[in-house]
Parts: sequence; structure tokens; C-alpha cells
Amino acid sequence: MLPPNQKGTAPILNPVRATIEGIGRLLTYLGWIDGDRAYRIADLAWPRIVTGIARMSKSTADVAMVGIALGPAAIAGVGYGLPFWMLAFILGGGVAGGTISLVSQRVGADEERGVDAAITVSAIVAAGVTIPFAGLFGFIPEPFIQIIGSGEQAITYGADYLRVASLAMPFAALNLVASRAFVGANDAQTPMMIRAGAAVGNIVLNVPLIFVFDLGVVGAALGTLISNAAATAFFAAGLLRGHLPMIGALPLRLHRAAPFWNGETARSLRRIATPLVLRNVALNGGEFPMLAIVSLFGPNAVAAFVVALRVRALMNTPGWGFGLASSSLVGQAMGTGDARSTTGYAQDALRFTVAAYGVTALCVFAFAGPISTLFVQDPEVLEITIALVRATCLSVLAWGLMNGALGPLRAAGDTRWPFYAQVFGLVICALPTAYLGATTELGFYGLYAALILETGVPAAILYMRYRSGRWNDVAFRSQRNISRPG
Repeated sequence: MLPPNQKGTAPILNPVRATIEGIGRLLTYLGWIDGDRAYRIADLAWPRIVTGIARMSKSTADVAMVGIALGPAAIAGVGYGLPFWMLAFILGGGVAGGTISLVSQRVGADEERGVDAAITVSAIVAAGVTIPFAGLFGFIPEPFIQIIGSGEQAITYGADYLRVASLAMPFAALNLVASRAFVGANDAQTPMMIRAGAAVGNIVLNVPLIFVFDLGVVGAALGTLISNAAATAFFAAGLLRGHLPMIGALPLRLHRAAPFWNGETARSLRRIATPLVLRNVALNGGEFPMLAIVSLFGPNAVAAFVVALRVRALMNTPGWGFGLASSSLVGQAMGTGDARSTTGYAQDALRFTVAAYGVTALCVFAFAGPISTLFVQDPEVLEITIALVRATCLSVLAWGLMNGALGPLRAAGDTRWPFYAQVFGLVICALPTAYLGATTELGFYGLYAALILETGVPAAILYMRYRSGRWNDVAFRSQRNISRPG
């Protein structure tokens, strides 16, 4: 792995980049990955990891701040509201997964008008699937919170939070589409700067809204709404103008003469994105029944579980960078027809991903106690929280393998297997195990095991699919079906 200055880029300026490139150098030294590919993967991955930390920090900050201001009931309430608000990422993220596949392959094939069509069609679809949910949750949040929640105070907090946060759903989905489009064009730093700036703004807004104006969970939701709307405005300006202040020229620009809709592109997007949406439903939608089961353990367990999920979400941020870097680089190699580079990037990105997750999980496991005290101080809740955080460290190791295998599959358009794997791991393995824990003497051990099975089983299935190499066959069929407008 060559030093940054040998590639003509800026020197390491932040700890995230230093850590990622350090892991890459070690793996290269050990002969496990190629140096040039490691550099390209790291260079594209680290800004996405920063973006992931920034995005996940928003909901994590919401949980921590309302916990400080209002206590465990508010943590539980925000936890009940978050899965509904996260539908923006379940639906928008699936659409955006199709966006990166289409954009990266068309960038690799130098199909400029095809890139325009991929972005505009994706944006229309993402907005179309999230606006109805935003309206529904904004007008009547209480019945939805009551489905999974328990405790009158926690349900009230959850409904208040969702009523406002749901309005940000279309903005969040559009941000995902724009972000993935830039990554597909080899630019991960622009979305990093926009979304990280929005995340910092969200946290800064939370302080006066929650503590000064005493708006509590509503203040946290307002911060989410304002920051997501601002990020959408920046992305739109950049795509329309082709440049942004303090960022400069961008690799993507929407041509005003380009049509907003293209039927062939829409069909390609539907084919690739639908399984990804279903996979996201299985992955994140599992929080709905899981929270309902955890509520059987009592309110303290719910608060501890919500904190553990927020910590796990932060630990999953390497997957944002490596998974999307893999999808982009593998997709571009496919676009040029270079089978050797396609396989090489897929293999090296997977190994890089697993190593990064291992480092993250070990650090969090070692400091689970101090991390948990940032959210809760009650001794009884703290004890449960520490145990659950350590269980998520084990589940995150499997998540690394899953994300490493998912990148090439997503680039190839082989997106059905991730859905099948996630459903099997959640429905057949994780939920029944958690329910046994809540209703038998298995107790919390059932909950710990459920967290590990939820990621471990899909990871094993996806890795076997990756090792089979059949995703390459899917990619070649996909390329024959992709339209080339103009």
C-alpha cells in the first residue's frame, strides 16, 4: 500500500483515515491484500466511514441527550420511535443501493447520460416511497408506537418524537441517493463533508432545543428535521451546478436537458433495488418485533437494549465505507469488462472489511463500561447495558463478514441472496431465540444469543454465495440488460 503522497493526495489529517490506512498497510505487509487496491479501497472508504459515524451519531446523540434530560423512559420512547423513522433508510437505502450499482457501472462505461438517468429516477422513486410514510407517522404516530411499546410515559415520548422526526424521512432518502451517486463516481469526500456537517449541526441544535428551550424529545426530532433538510439543499445545489463552495468542482452534474424519467433505467433500478429494500426491511425492520419482545423483559431492559443498538450502529460504520467502496470499485471493473480486477477488488475489500470490524469490536468490548455510562447512570440499567453492548461486539464481527460479501453482490446486481439470508437469520433464528429468553429461564442469555444469530447466520449464507462466484454470472446478465440512453 503506497503512502498518500506517492499518489498525489493530501497527507493523513484525521484519526479515521490514519486507522484505516494503517490497517491496510498491515494487511499489505502480511501479503493478504494488494497494495494498490488497498490504497484505492481505503481512499474511497474512509470518507464514507466518517459519514456513517456522523449519521449514526445523530440518533445516538438523541438517545444520550434525552436520557440525560429526561431519564430511561425517554430513552425507551426515542427507541420506540426510531425504527419507524428509520424506514427512510430502509426504503431510501434500498433505492440508493440500486443507484450506486447503476452509476458505478455507467461511469466505468463512460455513459454520461445514463448516469443522469440513474440519479433522477432514483431520486423520484426514493421521494415517492417515503412521503406517504412521513404523512402517516406525522398525523397519527400513537397507534404505531403502541404496537411495539409498553409504558404510558415511554409511548408518549415515542409518539412526540416520531410526529416531528417523520417529516425528515423524504430528505433522508434523497440524501442517501445523492450520496451513493457520488460514491459510484469515485467521490466519497463530497457526501462526507455535507452529511458530516449536517450531523454536527444536528448535535449543536440539540443542545439549545433540548436543554435551553426544554423541548425534550421534540427538540431532538427538530434537530433531525432541520439537519436533513439542509443536507438535501446542499446536495441539490451541487448536482445542479457541478460545484460547491469550499468543496470545488464535483464529478457529477445533472444536465438540464436530460429527461427526468427513463423507463429502462427505472426497470433496472426496480430489479436491483427491490431485493435490497426487502433485505433492509428484514435487517432494520427486525427492530419492531425485537423491541416488542424486549419489552417483555421490562422498561430497564428496553432502555439498555436501545443503547446497545445505537452503539452497534456506530460499530457498523466501517461497513458503510468498505461495502460501498467495494460496490463502486467492483462495479467499475465490471463496467470495463476486467474480470481480474473485479475478483481482486472483491476479495481484498472483504478481507479489509473483516479486519477493520475486528479492530472496532475489540476496542468497544474493552471499554463497554465507560461507553455505557455515557447513556445511563442507574446501576441496574447500567449492568444490563454493559452486557448487551458486549454481546453486540460479537454480533458486529459477523456483520463485518456480511458487509464484506455484500459489496460485490450489490455491485453485480445479485441482491436477492442478501434478502433471503437476512430473513432466515432474523425470522428463523434471532426472534424465536429472543422470545425464549423472555418467556423461559433462559432469560437474558436468549437475548445475547439472538443478537449474535441475527448477524451470524446471514453472514455465513452470504459468504457462501460470494465464494461460489455466481454473482459474476448475474453481473454479466445485468450488463446486457442495462439501458444506455442516448
